Amino acid sequence: MDHTPLPIALVAAQGLPLPDGRRSVEVFRDGDLEVRMAASPSRGPQVPHDRDELYIVAAGNGHYRVGDTVTAVGTGDLLFAAAHAPHGFEDCSDDFSVWVIFYGPQK
Repeated sequence: MDHTPLPIALVAAQGLPLPDGRRSVEVFRDGDLEVRMAASPSRGPQVPHDRDELYIVAAGNGHYRVGDTVTAVGTGDLLFAAAHAPHGFEDCSDDFSVWVIFYGPQK
């Protein structure tokens, strides 16, 4: 990235329009770093991704499953999913949203 993007408020990111067929919207991208907002992420198993991924719970609470491990999560929690790991969200509150951060090369 040849410039520093302006800060974006959570409410502004949650209000960005979703591209057709997507559950998250790109906030910015720079090389191997991609930051997205999922204002209403899919519930249940996701298709495993081919890059490592961080989530930061922006609002609400629910459960985060990685493989057979399920953990209660809430606002402010940091979550990790290794590339190709089966993972997903379950039993989420209506206001549940997450920042999604993909980074590094495809594996």
